Amino acid sequence: MKKSDKTGIDIEIDELTNSIKNVISGDSFSTDISRITKSDLKKITKKDGWQFDWKLELSHPERDVFKLTIVNNQSIFQGLICLEVKSDHVYMHLVESAPFNKGKTKIYSGVPGNLVAFACKLSFQRGYDGNVAFVAKTQLIDHYIESLGAEHVGGRLMIINSAAALKMINRYFSNI
Repeated sequence: MKKSDKTGIDIEIDELTNSIKNVISGDSFSTDISRITKSDLKKITKKDGWQFDWKLELSHPERDVFKLTIVNNQSIFQGLICLEVKSDHVYMHLVESAPFNKGKTKIYSGVPGNLVAFACKLSFQRGYDGNVAFVAKTQLIDHYIESLGAEHVGGRLMIINSAAALKMINRYFSNI
């Protein structure tokens, strides 16, 4: 098993917002999600506080890595997600908030929810009815059931079904 497969999704869904929200001011900011490029990799290193090896994720040809940015500020990445389009669903390999969006001193909330909503949206776009699967850290299974409406299907495997995916999409992409 690859290291990322053993790890599982290990991110707290801090808050479901309509975009991302500045935790101090309460202001919401519209976001964009786009594929990262090889030149982006210079900004997302462990030395800069990122937890995962995103260069390794990008090296898998079947996977796509996406960055979440604030509209009109494409140079600062708020979070990243690694997705793989399977034959009947989208699989989330990794989700990570930027180092400055973690912990008690985070700048923005809603980043993880925004990224998961994007995975759901991609699943609908590919004709998979919003179905998204992922492996969760054991201690976060109940958290994902409560926060995302995910279903625990055995072991550490979880799915987000059509109904839960629509709720996420309507929250984050209702202005589309």
